[in-house]
Amino acid sequence: MTQNDRFVIKVPASTANLGPGFDSMGLAVDLYLTLDVEKSVKWEIQSESEELMAFPKDETHFIIQIAIKTAANYGIDLHPCKIKVDSDIPLARGLGSSAAAIVAGIELADSVGRIGLTQQEKLLIATEVEGHPDNVGASLFGGLVIGSYQQNEVDMLSISNISFEMVAVIPEEILLTKDSRGVLPTEFSRESAIQASSTANLLVAALLTQNWTLAGKMMEQDLFHQPYRKPLIKAYQEIEERAKSLGAFGVALSGAGPTVLCFTEKGKGKLVEKGLRSEFSTMSTKILSIDYIGSSVKTVERFVK
Repeated sequence: MTQNDRFVIKVPASTANLGPGFDSMGLAVDLYLTLDVEKSVKWEIQSESEELMAFPKDETHFIIQIAIKTAANYGIDLHPCKIKVDSDIPLARGLGSSAAAIVAGIELADSVGRIGLTQQEKLLIATEVEGHPDNVGASLFGGLVIGSYQQNEVDMLSISNISFEMVAVIPEEILLTKDSRGVLPTEFSRESAIQASSTANLLVAALLTQNWTLAGKMMEQDLFHQPYRKPLIKAYQEIEERAKSLGAFGVALSGAGPTVLCFTEKGKGKLVEKGLRSEFSTMSTKILSIDYIGSSVKTVERFVK
């Protein structure tokens, strides 16, 4: 007879870059990956989502692989679990679905293996898997995050006293990050690097001081990635122009795309979403808010087998 915990892991989606904050700035949003977990005799994944049913249903599933490898690094052999997975994060659309899965796997390892990881340790593990801290940091900490990954160390700040809405315009086509990265230049001149980094610095300052007009201007002036990726995104310029005419203060690619995020002051998202939905009917639109909590693990009930 063993007593087991049944628990739920909830991880928010995220958007990265916000224009010029390339691979260093992320924002948690209120779409979620949810895992309902209980111990079992074997690893088993269940999902009612048609999109998620295409993934493996055993220990070869990406989330379980992350969990097993994370635990193994601490000398722990994880007890198998039965996991029900649900998600309203669109896959391969630039809203951090893979980062959320990485964070979920680490939380799974920590909870089942009773490792006792700190948030900083979780962040480093997730960043080493993902390669950069923006999406995983946002999914872990919530809010607006700004991070730097250098020499196997991650430094990050999470900012929660900031508030605005976003309207996501999501094309039907997927765009894999590796394909979207393939169009980027391998190097920048010193002059271009100074200009690009100053734009990112000013974006942070504008967001923190709620200077929305300036924040939107800096989003548009990104030099790191958007000039090269925008041509890959159907109707980007039209979405940008229409969103701004409806009251959005800024428009940026969500991560590597193809989702386009239109930023609005609180209370204005509904009007912008309605106008964009009407004009771009072949794409889906969602009003998003900032998630301030980040990933969470909650016990549902205790039971005896």
